[in-house]
Amino acid sequence: MRTEPTWRIPVGVIGLCIALIVYGLVIARYAPPLIGDWHAMIQTVIYLVLGLVWLLPLKRFLIWMETGRWK
Repeated sequence: MRTEPTWRIPVGVIGLCIALIVYGLVIARYAPPLIGDWHAMIQTVIYLVLGLVWLLPLKRFLIWMETGRWK
């Protein structure tokens, strides 16, 4: 276990927040014109997928924040 704080954790949290804001703004800007006329259930599924897809790279990012390695 680490006893000294590292710069990667605050930088990683700030980077993650910025990335999520940018991702959310891109989805909010471009998804509604594309799928706005579709059935509500299909839109729900698409927004659920888009809401979960940002989790895919999160494991490696958290590993980098803790250890400094990407693998």
